[in-house]
Amino acid sequence: TPSMAQFFEIKEAHPDCLLFFQMGDFYELFFDDAVAAAAALDIALTKRGKHHGEDIAMCGVPLHAATGYLLTLIRKGFRVAICDQVESPAEAKKRGSKSVVRREVVRVVTPGTLTEDSLLDARQHNYLASLADIRGRFAVGWVDLSTGDIGTAEIERPRLGALLARLAPREVLVQEGAFEDGLLSTLLDDLGIAATELGAASFDSAASARRLETLYGVDSLDGFGTFERVEISALGALADYLMLTQKGKLPLLKPPVRERAGGIMLIDAATRRNLELTHALSGGREGALLAAIDRTLTGAGARLLEQRLVAPLTDPAEIARRHDAVATFVEDRTLGDAIRDVLRSVPEIERAMTRLSLERAGPRDLAALRAGLRGAEAIATSLRTETDLAPLLGDAAEALTGHDPLIDLLSRALSEDPPLMARDGGFVADGWREDLDAARQMRDESRKVIEGIRETHARETGIAALKIRTNNVLGYFVEVPAQHAQTLMSPPHGETFIHRQTLANAVRFTTVRLSELEQEILSAGARAHEIETAVFAELSEACLAVRDRILGAARALAEVDVATAHARLAIENRWTRPVVRANRNFRIVAGRHPVVEQALVRDGAAFVANDCDLGADATGPAPLWLLTGPNMAGKSTFLRQNALIAILAQAGLFVPAAEAEIGIVDQVFSRVGAADDLARGRSTFMVEMVETAAILNQAGPNALVILDEIGRGTATWDGLSIAWATVEYLHEQNRCRGLFATHYHELTALCERLDALHPATVAVREWEGEVIFLHEVRAGAADRSYGVQVAKLAGLPEAVIARARAVLEQLEGGARQGQGAAAALEADLPLFSAHVPQPLQRPAEASALDARMREVLPDTLSPRDALDLVYELRALVDKDGG
Repeated sequence: TPSMAQFFEIKEAHPDCLLFFQMGDFYELFFDDAVAAAAALDIALTKRGKHHGEDIAMCGVPLHAATGYLLTLIRKGFRVAICDQVESPAEAKKRGSKSVVRREVVRVVTPGTLTEDSLLDARQHNYLASLADIRGRFAVGWVDLSTGDIGTAEIERPRLGALLARLAPREVLVQEGAFEDGLLSTLLDDLGIAATELGAASFDSAASARRLETLYGVDSLDGFGTFERVEISALGALADYLMLTQKGKLPLLKPPVRERAGGIMLIDAATRRNLELTHALSGGREGALLAAIDRTLTGAGARLLEQRLVAPLTDPAEIARRHDAVATFVEDRTLGDAIRDVLRSVPEIERAMTRLSLERAGPRDLAALRAGLRGAEAIATSLRTETDLAPLLGDAAEALTGHDPLIDLLSRALSEDPPLMARDGGFVADGWREDLDAARQMRDESRKVIEGIRETHARETGIAALKIRTNNVLGYFVEVPAQHAQTLMSPPHGETFIHRQTLANAVRFTTVRLSELEQEILSAGARAHEIETAVFAELSEACLAVRDRILGAARALAEVDVATAHARLAIENRWTRPVVRANRNFRIVAGRHPVVEQALVRDGAAFVANDCDLGADATGPAPLWLLTGPNMAGKSTFLRQNALIAILAQAGLFVPAAEAEIGIVDQVFSRVGAADDLARGRSTFMVEMVETAAILNQAGPNALVILDEIGRGTATWDGLSIAWATVEYLHEQNRCRGLFATHYHELTALCERLDALHPATVAVREWEGEVIFLHEVRAGAADRSYGVQVAKLAGLPEAVIARARAVLEQLEGGARQGQGAAAALEADLPLFSAHVPQPLQRPAEASALDARMREVLPDTLSPRDALDLVYELRALVDKDGG
């Protein structure tokens, strides 16, 4: 059929996509697309017609519910081409009775190009990234199409994983042939990022520059800053892909931001995972640091908070600006509460503006802009009441004002509660357009209009029985009883009423006005829709004309949201402002783990705070703490909390401590916890060694390193040797600040010869054979690990615990006497002989009793036979015993 011929033509141009082919009120899928979609969506697979003698597989989804199905398909890794009818059947018929409705692919939906709120997490960015490589120089570009944020950074190859882990893009663009490098494909697989290959032309730096200039409507990119060729290549690939997937509709993008080298704290993927910054080790957000500290009220504020948490700054001045903003609302809680009351009603602005630019917006997006800008003006008014406003908030207040003309336009033109889609109508306020009001009146109140005409004609003719009726043949007509027909045919009414039909008891007439009115009523709905569509376009254009100011206000609202939210958290949880300086100090007084403390408070318990001082001079090795103590005492919590405090401080946030002084940390490395990587054939110990190697090879003098139980995954002496060498290397080569937790008490001997290595331990108390964990970190070293006591708390059988204590005493005694473990245990095997009875020894020759028992077939015995057998066996026992 013509429609299927059209399908084949369009599908051929999009072979890697599922094709959503609009047919009336449904999107239909055919052939292999239908089979795949039906399985993924769990919908019925049917058939329609034949192709080469075989049934054509088909499935479909309703047009109005397509977004939900799209979300499922995108999450399952599909790309979807949306093919819409771009003309009505009536318009198609004008080209010929057999003309097929024209259809075009209006967009290609991929994981990195989503814009609909229903497809996005309001509190997370949805990045599309690109990786460019020009003669061994690498750059990454990234864009969030839904908000317009775009940036790039040139990066060394070894740090590519850390940057991608920070951005967590849904999709990354690479040049064809890039996966010949197995390391890149492995990296993307590890991070769970979908990859899309583009041709070399997409990454050509000269073409990319022209593409970006067209996108931004400028003659040169110099106005945005200085970009390296490889960075322009990465940005150009993004622009090319957006033009391809959005089918030429240019998205609303902010000016590109170049991230300077060293401006952001480096946190690699393993460290992000170990510290649970945005996601817990279980995979969800619950239990992660971000979930524990997020008190923001808007989607934009939540995204900004996450952006700051995953990319802490290294510039003390800019960090202080953020701290000043939070401090403003800590000191003036009333102001913060008043602003938060307004923020609760502020909707999404950035994503609404993107949809406007891509012509995917609806009336509610305009309403969101109106409500958001109203809130912006109200917050600006509140900020101006503050006499000593922080510079960051002063800039925000400036950006939040000046929107009155647009607010007034949207308030007068837009109804208070508009529908989701423009096609639903009714979103333009009454009184905004006279012609629209008339069309609506004609559409909605045609009966009243007809009745008004009837009353006028009845009054003028004096015929009370005059009626106005309608049918499919005559349309609207005037009907009077036959005896009054002459009145309407005679002057002065004869010129007004035109005879149409005579019946037995009635005569029917029409008028010019009724004929016109009939057409007006029939076209009133279409006319109203046409006018509202034009008004929507006018309002959208008015918003896009001041898009930079609107986006500036959106950014300012997010800034204020983050500052007020974190001030609320700091007040409620007794967090303090850290001091961040350009040195290598690190002093925490009464520090706490923000996530663990929250959990304890919920359970009615208190968190034990601890100090940490890694102060260092400018040239010597920074102190390393060698932390010993039992399991369950809190060593890992102590390690993590100090790393998290550094990250929070440099993100521009307050910290869970009584005091904190942080010398700039440019790298954080963490090796905490145990996990294997079965898919890649890595044992727990291998994963531990790979992560430790990355730390030792990359950590610089301004890094903060936390290591827990290095070497515990292998034999004791191997592990001790590795841990020993690792401590020495950190001290002598990396020369960085660090915390090293271990059960190898032998390592404390290093403290006597490594100047910057200090022993610390987590205190415990023994009471009547039980161990009590105090969770206090003190100077000194532990003399044992209390592993047996922890095993008892875990519920191991008492026999195991007793035997373990006995073995431990023998091992420790043997060690004191210079014996090895085997020698200490040699005299007391098997291990459980004290608790397991020795087995009975069978005589060398089988007894008569054994022989008789082997002859017995229990299933064949009657009750009497069984009784006789008992007597027989008893006799045999007596005989053997004798």
